[in-house]
Amino acid sequence: MELGLAGHRVIVTAGAGGIGLAIAEAFAEEGARVVVCDVDAGALAALPGGIEGLACDVADRAAVGTFMEQALDRLGGLDTLVNNAGIAGPTGPVEEIPPEAWDTCLQVCLTGQFNMARLAVPALKASANGSLVNVSSLAGRVGFALRSPYAAAKWGVIGFTRSLAIELGGAGVRVNAILPGLVAGDRQRRVLEAKAQARGQSFAETEAQAFSYTSIKDYVTPRQIADQILFLASERGRTISGQAISVCGDTQMLA
Repeated sequence: MELGLAGHRVIVTAGAGGIGLAIAEAFAEEGARVVVCDVDAGALAALPGGIEGLACDVADRAAVGTFMEQALDRLGGLDTLVNNAGIAGPTGPVEEIPPEAWDTCLQVCLTGQFNMARLAVPALKASANGSLVNVSSLAGRVGFALRSPYAAAKWGVIGFTRSLAIELGGAGVRVNAILPGLVAGDRQRRVLEAKAQARGQSFAETEAQAFSYTSIKDYVTPRQIADQILFLASERGRTISGQAISVCGDTQMLA
């Protein structure tokens, strides 16, 4: 499908690895101009051609300001911001979660999106095809036992998304959230391993339990998430806004 994204100007946070890299690569394949930020210097140095990378921690407001200034200068404007950066946060009962771990999770997963969006919005308003995509999680719709900081942050992302969709609609900027389910990759494996340890189960038992709540018994791939985001960023997604779109294999519960 021709999405007409050649020359599209894109920023992807945490774009040097995992889901973020899949998103950046998918845009680049369509001919878009892509700048990513990440905290992993090694991954930034190994980015494929066609993707520019800059170091930035989205929880560091001053660093975000520097990054956004540099990225907008290199791109000459902005058509799509993908707020992908996030961390898994701590695993355990709420009474055992260190307050500083709660704070860090929300600073990265929720406040980091605010830090980026507030500086990107003026450029998005100037675009003829402006879109903002916030990566939430199915945990932001159904909750997630033993992962309360992460779930709270991802619920917040949906509220942030819907509020911005109303706020920016008059300027022609659409805002949506993507809610991945169980995504293939090292991060998901680490999450399941932590859950298994907390419950005294084997990894296989925890994985089987997770898939028992899905209709499609398979992991979502990062590229499937990227494909959904590209559609939303294209002219074909022009009237889609304010939505929390699940890419999750029909997962009814996270356990």
